[in-house]
This record gives sequence, C-alpha cells and structure tokens, in this order.
Amino acid sequence: MNMLQRKVALARAEAVIQPRAARAHAAIGDWSLFLVFVTPNLVLLGVFTYWPLVYSAYLSLMQWDLISPVKLFIGLENYRFLLGDSEFREVMGNTAIFTLGTVGGTLGLGLAFALLLDQPLRAVTLARGVVFAPYVLSGAAVAVFWVNMLNPRFGVVAQVASWLGTVSPDWLNHPQLAMLAVMLVYVWKNVGFSTIVYLAGLQRIPQELYEAATVDGAGALQRFWSITLPQLGPITLFLLVVSTIASFQAFDLIKVLTDGGPVNATTTLLFYIWEQGFVAFNAGRAAAAAVLLFVLLAVISFLQVRIGERRVFYG
Repeated sequence: MNMLQRKVALARAEAVIQPRAARAHAAIGDWSLFLVFVTPNLVLLGVFTYWPLVYSAYLSLMQWDLISPVKLFIGLENYRFLLGDSEFREVMGNTAIFTLGTVGGTLGLGLAFALLLDQPLRAVTLARGVVFAPYVLSGAAVAVFWVNMLNPRFGVVAQVASWLGTVSPDWLNHPQLAMLAVMLVYVWKNVGFSTIVYLAGLQRIPQELYEAATVDGAGALQRFWSITLPQLGPITLFLLVVSTIASFQAFDLIKVLTDGGPVNATTTLLFYIWEQGFVAFNAGRAAAAAVLLFVLLAVISFLQVRIGERRVFYG
C-alpha cells in the first residue's frame, strides 16, 4: 500500500471513529444530565416510600411496643393472629362495604353531576364551584360540620325530620346506620373530584359523534350508552383506581365522626392499623396489617387496570 492509499484509509477510519466518539460523548452527557435530575427524586422516594415499606415488613415479624429498645422476633405470628382473628375479619368486611359504597357513590354521582353541569345552564360556573368546594376542604373540618348536622337533638337533619313529622335517628351512634352516615359524608366530600374529571372528559368528546348519531335516529339514552360511556372509559378506569386507593386510606372523617364505633361498626383497615400501633402500642401487629393493606391495594389496582384496559381499549 503506497502513501496515498494509507492516507485515504486513515481518513476513512477517522470519519467512522469520530462520529462514534461524538455519539458516545453525547450519550454520556445525556445520562449525566438525567442522573442529576432524577437522583433527588430517587432519594426522596427511597427515604419516604420504599424504606418505610421495607421497615414495615421487618416490623411485621417482630413484637414491639414502640417504647422498648428490644424487638422480639416472632416470625409470621402477627399474620397468623390477624388471619385468625374475628375482629380483623369484621374490620375487613367493614372496609369492603365502605370501599364499594364510596367508590360506587363518588363515580355514579360524579358522572350524573358532570352530565348536568355540562349543559348550558344559568350560573353553571357557580354550580361547578359549589360541587367541587367540599373536596378541597379539610376532612376533619367536614367531619365536624356533619357531626353537628347529624346531631339527633339540635342538628339540621333532626330539624328537617321534625318538620316532616318524624324523628331523626342518632346516625353516628347507631350500629346499623353509622357506616351509612360515614359513607354519605365521604361521598359528599369527594364527589366533586369525580365530577370535575368527568366534566373535562365530556367536553373532549367530539360533538360530531352526537350529531351523526342523532341523524341516524339515536335517542338520548342510546347516545349515552353508545358514545358517552365508551368515550369516558379511560377516565372511568383512572377514577376507579384512584378512588379505590383513596377510600382504603380514609381516616380523618372516620376518626372525627365515629372514632371507629359504635362497637367497631365503622372501623376500617387503616383505622385498625392506627389503633393497633398508637392505641394498643402493638407495632408488629400494626405493621403486619399495613403490609396486608399494601398487598391488597396492589392486587386490586392490578386487576382493575388489567380488566379495565381490556374492556376500554379492546372492547
């Protein structure tokens, strides 16, 4: 190979190597920038989310009163106790009733209110604000308000009942009515969120679909079932998952309204965890219940997403 050929080969090699080096350098720069931005978030997630979860799993294998420096390893005894305890089964039943009632109520009423507020009515903006306002209020403040509203002696509900010639029951101290009262208050507070989300979804549905269906002779109910509900499918799936998780985490309303009573009638799983940890000082049992809550939420959310995706996106 003469000198000219060697120079040409060298130039070709440099032309190939330099872009590769430039791309590698750019990739390293991109990854460095990515790590700079993502590291603080990973640290926060690790400290405040993943580490508490790992530590809860560790505590669930211990017997500890939150005071003693010594933690006694007892293995799966806390889980065996919970799964065999009649009170815990009652708590799980209360949690299921509360979740089904509140999720169904917030989604059903939210959709109904959204359909109503999507109409060209007078003062519709004010009405939307009124519906959404309870959602942004403190749960404790809402609970105090309803404790006075439901007071059987001087509450507004009792006054209305007296005008109708009947007597208002003691809602919050009645074993069969307390859970219903708590669910109604929860739905009243949170239905505004579902309403606003559904309303945003309704306003994104192309009007051409309704016009075409009307031309084909479809009535209002037919248009609702054939156009509105399918178009709101992804939003319904989102609200279903979010509302289920939120209902499992309800605490402040229950604490102020009934304190878990009467006779554990309104004690849900999260309230039970708080009682075991900070009233009975049984950190191991509380941690075991918290782990079960995490597993239950993970399974329910996974099933909701998988089933919802198939129905929403694949019919």
